[in-house]
Amino acid sequence: MKFSVSSSELLKRLQIAGGAIGSNPVLPILEDFLFTISNNRLRIAATDLETSITTEIEVMADADGSVAVPAKILLETLKALPQQPITFNVNLDNFGIEITSAYGKYKLAGEDGQDFPSIPQPDSVDSLKIPGASLSQGINKTIFAASNDELRPAMTGVYFQVDFDKLILVATDAHKLVKYTFNEVGGEASTSFIVPKKALNLLKGSLPGNEDVTLSFNSANAFFSFGDTELVCRLIDARYPDYNAVIPVDNPNTLSLNRADFQNSLKRIAIYANKTTNQVILNINENSLTISAQDLDFSNEATEQLACNYEGDSLTIGFNAKFLVEMLGVLEADEVKMELSTPTRAGILLPAEPMEGEEILMLVMPVMLSN
Repeated sequence: MKFSVSSSELLKRLQIAGGAIGSNPVLPILEDFLFTISNNRLRIAATDLETSITTEIEVMADADGSVAVPAKILLETLKALPQQPITFNVNLDNFGIEITSAYGKYKLAGEDGQDFPSIPQPDSVDSLKIPGASLSQGINKTIFAASNDELRPAMTGVYFQVDFDKLILVATDAHKLVKYTFNEVGGEASTSFIVPKKALNLLKGSLPGNEDVTLSFNSANAFFSFGDTELVCRLIDARYPDYNAVIPVDNPNTLSLNRADFQNSLKRIAIYANKTTNQVILNINENSLTISAQDLDFSNEATEQLACNYEGDSLTIGFNAKFLVEMLGVLEADEVKMELSTPTRAGILLPAEPMEGEEILMLVMPVMLSN
């Protein structure tokens, strides 16, 4: 079997698929790409048995067939070659591969493509269409809040709640929570599932900004397909916590201020906070916010004052500065508002002006003030 392809085009496709290859594969063949040629199209697949990526590219081939190609050596070869046509010659008896470029020949040992694990196919699925840019926004604005705690597997992914023409994404690690909703969805299903963080990190790097993504799902897997690429991931089989129960509804105190000023002030004050708790204290009065932190172990202390609009009773509340800085970095609004009730209840962070077609709500738990 022989085929020719542009080295740079092939490298681009391999870099998309290569994200699915795990660092410690349970089977040696999982360190390979599966190349399948059919009708002058090369289908490239990679998997770690949880997440799989397939992508296609036009080639000039003299026969159909499949071979598993070692990923690391192939990627390194292509990165070191300037753009040019290259030819693969595969011996289907022993799966030896010879690559010919303008510079010379490179031989490597492939494996039988038949031994490559099969990649789940979308059967008995529901589907919806999502603009690629909206899905990318949704992932970027929620994924940072997902937990790394393997003992609570449900929280290590992002919760997708499909409600016909609306998609809600939720992520939480029990200290912070983000709920992101967008309405430009074409779907006919109402259901929910949890997508692992690894799959979403791979997805956000390759999503198209200007075309729709088809999201299909059944009880076991989610399938994201766009252009010539499809990502399949096994869903997290766990029950997601009832996130609505932790979002406080009665928040009589509202603080509004410039997002960048608030974030920069928190970054400076956090330098002086206790490195274990990262606690900063917000002392809020009418039109004045004082942010302070101290680390008694090292006698470090800092205070800053910011102008703000505040409606409500005077309030002193403590938060983890790291969480607030991270959340403010994800919000794109110029002005933000915090809805607060008491020093022991969660604060809600929102853009001051609602955005068209999307909603975002962030929740952050307070750090108890030590007397």
